[in-house]
Amino acid sequence: MDQRSLLVKITCGGATRPDLERLSQALTVATTALASGIPVQVWLTGEATWLATPGHAETLELPYAAPPAQLRDALLAVGAVTVCTQCAARREITDADLLAGARIAGAAGFVEQALAPGVQALVY
Repeated sequence: MDQRSLLVKITCGGATRPDLERLSQALTVATTALASGIPVQVWLTGEATWLATPGHAETLELPYAAPPAQLRDALLAVGAVTVCTQCAARREITDADLLAGARIAGAAGFVEQALAPGVQALVY
């Protein structure tokens, strides 16, 4: 049997407490799967695109949760972070602005990954 994988789409950047809690849940689920040996891909859309740039995640803190920057860095270390093309363009984020390990790609790539056999997709 083929190993299942996890695809996590994060749409919130942590500007409000509810957004920060959703963001923390998404990063925690993704990194827990990664630590368990499950292949993981994370797509950042909307305000979450800022997570792939220097300094943003470092400003976020949620009591009783792992630091978002630490979780993001674990995902970046394995090249599991993709930023939505349109979302990046709307925020004038280019490849040069991204942290090492992140890339920009379009919706077709997300759809392809989401529909691949054995993939479980989650949206936060």
